[in-house]
Amino acid sequence: MAKWILKQKALNHSAFVEALVNLFQPKQSILSSVIHHDSEIENLLSAKTSFQKLSHLTKLNFTRSVSKPETIGVDRLALAAAATNLYPDKNNLVIGLGSCITYNFINQYHQFLGGAISPGMEMRFKSMHEHTASLPLATKDWNFPLIGYDTKTNLQSGVIAGICYEIDGFIELYNSKYNNLNIILTGGDAIYFARQLKSRIFTDINFLFKGLYALSEFNNR
Repeated sequence: MAKWILKQKALNHSAFVEALVNLFQPKQSILSSVIHHDSEIENLLSAKTSFQKLSHLTKLNFTRSVSKPETIGVDRLALAAAATNLYPDKNNLVIGLGSCITYNFINQYHQFLGGAISPGMEMRFKSMHEHTASLPLATKDWNFPLIGYDTKTNLQSGVIAGICYEIDGFIELYNSKYNNLNIILTGGDAIYFARQLKSRIFTDINFLFKGLYALSEFNNR
């Protein structure tokens, strides 16, 4: 039944969520969204579970030492929550690979200090295509040559190798400043990028979901 539900592309979002809730009957739920979503989803989860919508007002398992806490993306809050819950005695740098690449630093005192944001892989490809007169829209190819031999492979090398060097550079800087540093790489392409880095890191593509679970548990004690 679960596999059937997951294959039903014809279901709208609220119907999909309702089918999952009816099948698994969870006692609690948490919603993290940075896009517009059907309000029926929140109504459904509120009616059938102990529901929480992640926002800057949510009770967190860490503190935020930043100038404008309300501007921190909910995805970054979830990553910080996972790091605090799973590695509470370490300085943690969580690198999230998504539309943007986020560098999220949570120290051993459970303080989220901020970090950095840079364009993600797809955004880099699209930006060069849309903001130049003649560069084509390239896509990722993990077998790209370091020395590109045509326009497409030059773009692939610049984007993919560039991201690898960027990540290694940030890790080196944080390692030079903080002892007992734990580094986690997450996101859809994390496993590939981890193989290309010279730094030793943990890779967990489900790290954000572990953070959401930690926050749900934290708020339902």
